[in-house]
This record gives sequence, C-alpha cells and structure tokens, in this order.
Amino acid sequence: MAAFQSEARVAMETPARYLAQLCKHFQHKLAVSLAATTGEIAFEGGACRLEATHDALVMRRDAVDAERGALLEEVLARHLLRFAFRTPPGIRWIRS
Repeated sequence: MAAFQSEARVAMETPARYLAQLCKHFQHKLAVSLAATTGEIAFEGGACRLEATHDALVMRRDAVDAERGALLEEVLARHLLRFAFRTPPGIRWIRS
C-alpha cells in the first residue's frame, strides 16, 4: 500500500486537540488507534497516520492508488477544516 504516499504538515496552535477530534470522529465507522500525540485511521484502500508536534499536525497518507489517495486527502482536509473553522489552517499535501 505504500506506493502512493503524501504528507501534509499543518501549522496550528493545538494540534493534539485536532488529532484527537479527527480520530474520534472516524472511529464510529473505521478502525482507529489514538494516543496522546499519535493516531492512525484505516480507510478502505488506504490509511492516515497522524502526529501532533508542538506547532503542527502532521498527516501522512498511504493509498492503494492515486485516485484513492486524492480522495483521502480531500476527506481529511475537509474534516480538519470543518473542525478548525475558527482559524482555518492551510493544508498542502506533498506527494512522494
């Protein structure tokens, strides 16, 4: 599954809060693991590993193909922007 990867480093004041919010949101329908500063969400056809640093939420995405990868990027960005609506962060995915 590692053939289609990307990463977004999203600068924000409370990254651990948004990491937890994303994981808790998706855990109702998907397999999710959550710790204080890390999390992982298993999507159909891909996964996202999350890490909260002191000033950023790092989202690393793996997918089975480019189309699924683009969809996962859009879903993750849309949800993060919904949760961080008061101070919308800039999200830029870098594909490897």
